[in-house]
This record gives sequence, structure tokens and C-alpha cells, in this order.
Amino acid sequence: MIIDGKEIAAALRKDLKKKVVELKSIYNAVPGLTVILVGDDAPSKIYVKNKEKFAKEIGLNSEVIRYPADLEEKVLLNKINELNKDNKVSGILVQLPLPKHIDKRKVIETIDYGKDVDGFHPINVGNLSSGYESSIPCTPLGCSLLLKKVEKNLNGKHAVVIGRSNLNGKPMTQLLLKENCTVTITHSKTKDLKIECLRADIIIAAVGIPKLVKGDWVKNGAIVIDVGINKTDSGLVGDVDFDEVSKVAKAITPVPGGVGPMTIACLLSNTVECFKKAYSK
Repeated sequence: MIIDGKEIAAALRKDLKKKVVELKSIYNAVPGLTVILVGDDAPSKIYVKNKEKFAKEIGLNSEVIRYPADLEEKVLLNKINELNKDNKVSGILVQLPLPKHIDKRKVIETIDYGKDVDGFHPINVGNLSSGYESSIPCTPLGCSLLLKKVEKNLNGKHAVVIGRSNLNGKPMTQLLLKENCTVTITHSKTKDLKIECLRADIIIAAVGIPKLVKGDWVKNGAIVIDVGINKTDSGLVGDVDFDEVSKVAKAITPVPGGVGPMTIACLLSNTVECFKKAYSK
């Protein structure tokens, strides 16, 4: 089974569009998403363009603020503080990566955690780890929703997460624990990654190494979610060797067309949730 992220994301956006209409009828307002893009990073420009397109598709108030790469850090922080106070803005996203002279941590911590649609603020990270309500990082949230489309009940499943980043690996681990999985988180210092993967019922690959996970790394019937997007001479490929692994896996996400569309759909979902929390206070 190939897990069609485009189709599942389209269904989620359709549902969100209905929710936005309902919220407008109740509060006479709609959620607003503001994205800040600093510099000319090509992949970031593509991501931001897609975010803007789909935000408008579901009826959000969408704004993109673009700054040159030499922007002073204090100007960016001042703009974030301004957006924090703006009641029309439900969600704030500062597109990563940022130019080297801007402190990413300072930027993330300046965003009001109630408007942190990326789920990167330390308060949201702590709430997720503690099992409390929080904004959840969009890519892990998307992976979780894709998994649940294949297997509703993940109780007792053994999941192997490849990669321990703050953006994917760590929050993905928390979501899997919440589903009562037994989780092994692996990384560059793991002694025998192949053996760890062969034990897994679920593999989440998010490490940025083209075709790292081979067919003989995966047991029959495993579910494989490929978060990697790697540019190669033969085009975009994931962290999983799709041709090999698709022969043994129960279900697998393609690259592109798997996790990517879900990331944006989950960003829109987080924006709607932030709006609902703000208006229910």
C-alpha cells in the first residue's frame, strides 16, 4: 500500500475549510496566519508559496512578510512582538532556516506560544513531552495522521525513529509514546541501525541521507514513513529506498507526495486550533 499524502492532505483541508466557515459564523472572524520569510533560500520560497496558496484555499487570512537576508535581528524580533499583540493574527511562523546572524532560538522564544503554529516554543515542547495540550510540530503531526490511516490502533507496536532532531525525531517519539508504542530513537551514533530497523513494526526515517533504509532493513508487514527529501542527480528521493522497501512493507509513503503535503495541511490545522483556543478564553 502506497500512502497517498496528497489525497489525505486534500481531505484534511476540505474539513478545515468547513471549520473556518463555522468559526466565522460563530465569532464573525476567521483565523489568520502570518508567515515571515527572511532571505532567498530557494526551498523556503517554494514552501512559503504553497503555504500561502493553501491557507487562502481554506479561507484563512493569509499574510507573508518578506525580508532581505541582511535583516537586523532586532527588526525581526520587533515585528514578532507586534504580531503577538495583533488579535487578527492566530498563528505566526518564521520560516527556517534563518541567516546565520539571526539567533533561531531567540526568534522561536519570542513568538507567543499560543500563536506558535510550528510547535517549536519551549512551552509547547514541554507540554507535548508532559502529555498536555500543545501545538504539535507539523511534520510529526502529519506522520502520525498518515500512520493512523493505515493502523488505527498502534498499542504495543515497536516503532523505530531514525533521527533525533528537535523538528522531527524528538516530537515524533512523543506522539508515538502517546499511542502506546514502544519507541527506539536512533541516530548517527547508533551501533547497528539495520538490526534496530529489522525489529520495527513502524519505521519513521527523518535523517536526510538518500535511500539510507534498504529493503533488507525492513521486516515483512512493517509500516514505513519517509520524512526525508533529498535532491540528487536523479531527482528528489527520500531517506528510504522506495523501490526495495515497497516490496516488503505493509505500507509506505512516497517522496514526493507523502509527508510533504501533510506538513502544510497540519500547519493550517494548527492555525485553526490556535484561533479556537484564543477565542474560547
